[in-house]
Amino acid sequence: MSELLVDFITSLDGCASGEGWPGFWGLEGPEYLAWLGEQPEVTYLMGANTYRLMSGFAAGEVPSGQDEFRPEEEASVDALTRASKVVFSSSLEKPLKWANSTLVRDDAAEAVRDMKSSGSGLLSTIGSLTLCRSLLRAGLVDRFRVVMFPVITGATGAERIYDGYPDVALEMIDHRTFDGRIQLVEYKPRVLEHPPLGIPA
Repeated sequence: MSELLVDFITSLDGCASGEGWPGFWGLEGPEYLAWLGEQPEVTYLMGANTYRLMSGFAAGEVPSGQDEFRPEEEASVDALTRASKVVFSSSLEKPLKWANSTLVRDDAAEAVRDMKSSGSGLLSTIGSLTLCRSLLRAGLVDRFRVVMFPVITGATGAERIYDGYPDVALEMIDHRTFDGRIQLVEYKPRVLEHPPLGIPA
């Protein structure tokens, strides 16, 4: 059975991006980049908006506010191009142009449930805030990982990750600091019907 990882990189205030900021907020370091390079092979899950953005980068479109990609950004996009990708969308048309991408029009939660039960590898989201929220609500997420970069984007932050989320209890299963400044936390999530009535033991 496959495992599903929801994987975010965020500012400290929970934004997935910020207007005018480069990828990784320009704060990635050698230890963090080396860790990224050691990650196991996964099948990435994404929605239409993330697909349009990332496939545009793969086709050479440079993020707003930049003249060119930095080497770290190029390496990240190249790795995504080589990886298997499943895109959930009712608006995109087949065939998808980005290499190794499969379009699924069925209900995302049902499709992922089937993928988990019939597969054996790791499934991981990338971006796709609405998709991640729906998969969490459906009880399909096995691991919830957040890498927080040391910046607050109060004036420029966009894509607030946790807006619209249910209450979720989180059991920590891993944590790590990269380059003395980037914090990884990983949890096993449990969606709550209501706040806990007592203090956990």
